[in-house]
Amino acid sequence: MRGQVALPGDPGFETASRAWSTAVTQQVRAVVELADADDAAALVRYARREGLTLSVQPSGHGASDDLEGVILVRTSKLDAVRLDPVARTARVGAGVQWGRVLAEAGPHGLTGLAGSSAVVNVTGFCLGGGLSWFGRKHGWAADSVTAFDIVDADGQPGRITAASDPDLFWALRGGGGDFALVTAVEIDLHPAPAVFGGQMIWPGTAAPAVMTAFRDVTADAPDELTVWLQQFQPPGSPDALTSVLIAYLGEEARGRALLSRFDSIPGRLQDTRRMRAIADLGEIATEPTDPSPEIFASELLTGIDDHAAEALLQPITPLLAMEIRHLGGAFTRPSDSAAGQLTAPYCLVEVGLVTTPESRAAIETRRQQYRDALRPVLADRSPFTFLTPGDTAARAFTPAALTRLRAIKRNRDPHTVIRANYPVLA
Repeated sequence: MRGQVALPGDPGFETASRAWSTAVTQQVRAVVELADADDAAALVRYARREGLTLSVQPSGHGASDDLEGVILVRTSKLDAVRLDPVARTARVGAGVQWGRVLAEAGPHGLTGLAGSSAVVNVTGFCLGGGLSWFGRKHGWAADSVTAFDIVDADGQPGRITAASDPDLFWALRGGGGDFALVTAVEIDLHPAPAVFGGQMIWPGTAAPAVMTAFRDVTADAPDELTVWLQQFQPPGSPDALTSVLIAYLGEEARGRALLSRFDSIPGRLQDTRRMRAIADLGEIATEPTDPSPEIFASELLTGIDDHAAEALLQPITPLLAMEIRHLGGAFTRPSDSAAGQLTAPYCLVEVGLVTTPESRAAIETRRQQYRDALRPVLADRSPFTFLTPGDTAARAFTPAALTRLRAIKRNRDPHTVIRANYPVLA
């Protein structure tokens, strides 16, 4: 190994082994910072020979708390980006965050299928499927991956495409990081000559009116428009706020017309909607860019009827936020990826801030209350990137996809040399 290796007791080990959510504890055997793809191959061969397991976490997003004895692998040094604006493609190293890709693609009128945070890793996002602001138009981020550079479970490097290895290519597109150590991905970029986006905020008392407008707007929204509804309670504040976050692949006038139902709701406190550079996409949701003790959970919803709307409008305490993301559009179309077709039109995301063991228990209780109240509209799935400690990979896939993923895992990595945050065989 030419990269850094940190063992328990070494200076900096605690920081190196930390997940993005500081509420998640990772009792790992070692932390390895890869210097390059050759390091990746050497490390996999070592783990295979010694009967050890590797788990790749570029930035620690989506971590579980079940990595005892595992070698944690970091990829920040694999940071090359090669953009081809004519072909509308990008080759992205396994350590690259979305913000960099967006900054380089935006001046060419192009975008990758990034999510709400610019500091999330591109490769990890695509391996987990990836719900993007522009997914309603273009589908999963995984659907736009055209090739993977990998090291397989025997330590052999390779390039995987739909033509070279259909099974592995299918599994890597949305099946999680269980099947190979990915050192780079190649992705299609998409036209984004104009993007209108931002956030509108009201007092919590406006929540019923905002919910009504949200249901109306999302009922017939074009695929270019993505709208999320959020209730959030800032730490220390006695009052909750209600907001709507939007991203529209188009010009401002048309975007405002599509959102006109929200303009009649009185008491709006803030409106940040404006034409945006692609590089500024992460500013819409204003999510934290540094690790914090936040934990996430999610549920897919088959709809929001009156009963579900009433349940979603109940006080969110002790959660920090409750968010409803509109899906539909391209997500409902067939997808030749492990992430698969997603017919549920909404995704509920619950965010909690863990400060004490009691707060964790309270957050889980509130989450269960949501599940109980929303059971008639629960789809019994969760996107892979929103799985939370206590979940298994089975929640992210259809039964048929899970069966196929498990067969591929047993065939390609029977000794479990490589392990995702949420392994398909668990």
